[in-house]
Order: sequence, then structure tokens, then C-alpha cells
Amino acid sequence: MRINVPPLTRGLLITIVTFTLLNAVLRPGYTGWIQGVGKPFHTVGQGAPYLAIIPSTAIVYPWVFLVATTVEQNIFGLFITGLTVFYGGRYLERAWSSAEFAKFILFVSMIPNLLTFLLYVVAYALSHNDEAMTATVSGGIAIQAGFLVSFKQLVPEHTVSIFKGAIRMRVKHFPAIFLVANTISGLLFGTETAMFLSWFGFLTAWTYLRFYRRSPSLSATTTGEDSFVKGDASDTFSFAHFFPEPLQTPVGLLGDQFYNALVAVKICTPFSTEDIDAGNEQAMARTEGGLPSLMNPARSGRSGRREEAERRRALALKVLDQRLQAAARPQPVSAAPPSGPSVLGETTFEPEKHDEIPSTTTTPK
Repeated sequence: MRINVPPLTRGLLITIVTFTLLNAVLRPGYTGWIQGVGKPFHTVGQGAPYLAIIPSTAIVYPWVFLVATTVEQNIFGLFITGLTVFYGGRYLERAWSSAEFAKFILFVSMIPNLLTFLLYVVAYALSHNDEAMTATVSGGIAIQAGFLVSFKQLVPEHTVSIFKGAIRMRVKHFPAIFLVANTISGLLFGTETAMFLSWFGFLTAWTYLRFYRRSPSLSATTTGEDSFVKGDASDTFSFAHFFPEPLQTPVGLLGDQFYNALVAVKICTPFSTEDIDAGNEQAMARTEGGLPSLMNPARSGRSGRREEAERRRALALKVLDQRLQAAARPQPVSAAPPSGPSVLGETTFEPEKHDEIPSTTTTPK
């Protein structure tokens, strides 16, 4: 069976394998080909300074801020990143186009690498610990975080089934689980570099998709500048909705501070009411148009898309009704959060039971 992989995804996979093998051979401390190639199968070593980011030498080899993302230090990392790019890359490249996918990869590769490098430099300046300047920053953790954020935007209500249905989970929960897993691993097992890259990759991808990425409007009837939407101001893509319901209120407060900081330094502009309404319409149109399964992009799944469209429409009406109630009362009422890929298994849509949607409707004048 012939597997169709888009050109950019195919090139990225080849680059990851090539640079990982080069790093295995050229990393410091290895004298033979057998030792150099075999070592990554069972340990994490110091990377080659002209392929991976070593804070003490990265300025001498500035290209490493881009290349380091394609350099894995062990076979486990190569396997995970390879599968992530194979499934996630071909899905996003088809959904966005090769040019948009390339821009996304550049953002979620270079910015997290640069921020992690600066973090180690600051840590050395404060502690004078030489380990901060000899740490190895490399790998596709930031890309993995970025892909999960993009899936949360495109197919939040899809369910991923792993190992023949033994594990089932909605796509919208994956970013939070990924961050928690990397944070715990960083604190308990000393993989703090992966922890930094996962958080920076998550924040970079969300900021880019939330405020900057220009995408065709799925509900526009005109052409030209008005046929494009900048960012995604929908309620379901807000920062707080990446986390479980009990955490959404405190995370929302933290997200507001982060948002205000971005606005203060003019990294992004505030959303208007029209922007939020347009973002919600875009999210609904994306669902109604139907996106294929994450693991089987060619499969149509029309009935699942129809159910998901009805579900998303019901959620949007519920949010609208609560906004109208909030506007009618002096006290602010927080909008109820919506209810909400993996490498092995299938993705399906499974609607959940919801409370009856209020029957109150408004007629535009």
C-alpha cells in the first residue's frame, strides 16, 4: 500500500533522521562509528555543538537555533518525533497548505529554542553553575506541543482510540496532559530541557494561532482582504479552555495577565466583539465543513462530522445565551466552558450528553 506523504512533511522526516544520526556520530567523547551510532539507543549524551544548542557555543553556530529541533539524542526521542511528524505533519500540511505549515514549523522551532537558550544563560548569570552553559537543547518537543495546540483548534471534539479502544481520550485534553507529563518528568527525573521546550512550544503555537495566523474565512462570501481572518478569537480556543474545568478559572486569570502583557508590549492587539463573533463563526464553519480523521485523513466520516457540527452549534448558542444574560445583569457572569492525537489507533467523534440548551433566542433588529 502506497503512503502519500506531503513534500514538506517528507523532507522534515528525512532531516530528522539524517541530523539525529549525524549527531550520534559527531557528538563529543565518541571515538568509533559503532560506539557513536549505538550510544543513542540507550542513553542521552551531550550533543554536537554545531547541531544541537550548547549555551556556551551556540552564538558561534547560530544555525543551531533552527537545526536543533531536528536532532534527537536517543532512539526513543527519534521514534516519538518521527511518528508525530508523520501523522501530525501530513494532516496539518493538507489542512493548511505547505507554505502555512512551513511558517508554523519555523515559529514553533526557533522561538522555543531561543527562549530556552536565554533561560539557561540567565540561570548561569544568577547561579554561576557551569552545567547551565553545557546543557544540550535539542529535539522535537516544541513541535509536538505545537501540533497538539493546532489539533485543539481544528478538531477539539474528536476522540482518539489507542490500542484497539483500551484508551480513549478527546483531542482537546492532549495539550494539558502533555504539559503535565513533561513538567513532572522535568521536576522528578531531571529532564528540565524537555519541560522548558514543551511550555515554550505550547505558548508559541497558541500565540501564533490565536493572534497572527491568517486563514481563509470559511463563512465569507467576498474575496480579497475581507476573505481572510487573522488569528482565532473563538471562545473555545481561549487559553483557559486548554485545561480541565476546575482549573479554568485560575488559569483564566493567569491567561488574562499574559494576554495583557502581550498587549502592553504591542505583540498583539486586543480582540473586539466582532473579532470574537467572527472567530466563533469560523470555528463552527470549520466543523460544518468537516475535517477528516487524524489517523485516516482520507476517510470522510460524514455522520461524525454532522454530529460534531450540531454539538458545536449547541455550545455556541449556549455561550451566546450566557453572554446576553451577563449583559442584562450588573455582575459579570463567566461563560460556561465547552465540554469537550496519538500515534496508534483511530479518531472518532462521540457526542456527550449535555443539559438542555436554553430556548431563549434573540431576533436581530
